[in-house]
Amino acid sequence: MASTEYERRIAARFSTFDQDGNGYIDREDFNAAAKAVLAAFGKAARSDQGQALYIGAEAFWQGMAGIADRDGDQRITRAEFVNGAVKRLHDNPDRFAEIARPFLHAALAVADTDGDGAATVEETARVLKALGATEEVAAFAAGALDTDTDGRIGETEIVTAFARYFTVPE
Repeated sequence: MASTEYERRIAARFSTFDQDGNGYIDREDFNAAAKAVLAAFGKAARSDQGQALYIGAEAFWQGMAGIADRDGDQRITRAEFVNGAVKRLHDNPDRFAEIARPFLHAALAVADTDGDGAATVEETARVLKALGATEEVAAFAAGALDTDTDGRIGETEIVTAFARYFTVPE
């Protein structure tokens, strides 16, 4: 695949992070994502799970800003996202997974309503809908995350899939 095709496909994923649609990714987008996930599950921001999710969102933001915010303005433009973050992470999706892991771990804990360390496919779809996916896309994606078809999605499944989605254009 030509580099420009790769960049075009990855750039389309930019909007997943740009929660408010203002054309750049910043700390507020990560906070908005945390707030939306908590609201979807009726959890308070001041709860232990809420605090863990906000801490995970901040860690994710710091990791992304560290590799993509080339001009240091605390905002990641689409060009910075493609040229900075994605090009650096394409050859090492595990690095992206580690940047995202604190947020994903905390989001999974919020979604895991029975506390067994995994979320159901339905709970995972609720998280995806809270993050802006349509109901159909959320249901499809959550089902696809259940790679062992046990009806449960654990941290390994979600972190691996998340990293691949943002670093592999296919």
